[in-house]
Amino acid sequence: MFREAFARLKKNQPERMPKGTPVTQNNVAKEAGVDPSALRSSRYPELSSEIKKWAQEHPAKGTESVRQVTIAKRAASRQLRDRIRDVEAQRDHAASRLVTAEAEVVRLTQQVARLEAMLPDNEKITLLLQRKDK
Repeated sequence: MFREAFARLKKNQPERMPKGTPVTQNNVAKEAGVDPSALRSSRYPELSSEIKKWAQEHPAKGTESVRQVTIAKRAASRQLRDRIRDVEAQRDHAASRLVTAEAEVVRLTQQVARLEAMLPDNEKITLLLQRKDK
């Protein structure tokens, strides 16, 4: 009866369990209609090893353990923290470049004002008229 239950679960055609039930030793026993403790490795070592081997070769989809889910979430969180750190570094670098550029604009504006102050009066008037036209 255990071998028949095992075959039904492998084909995804269980009679007692819902479709899509993963193939495990306990589920084979339940599909056979007995208590899960009835199918023990010590009583049925060959069948037990076949079930384990089949389960390893055909992992159930969407049945990740809580540990696996936690590990995946931690990895995703770590990636997000790393990305945030990178973006913050880029932001800080861009802000630094902006401050440097603004300081250069102020310095050049002061230099232009100082140089304009050195111009003779008639050239200052010409310069003012040119700025009004623009």
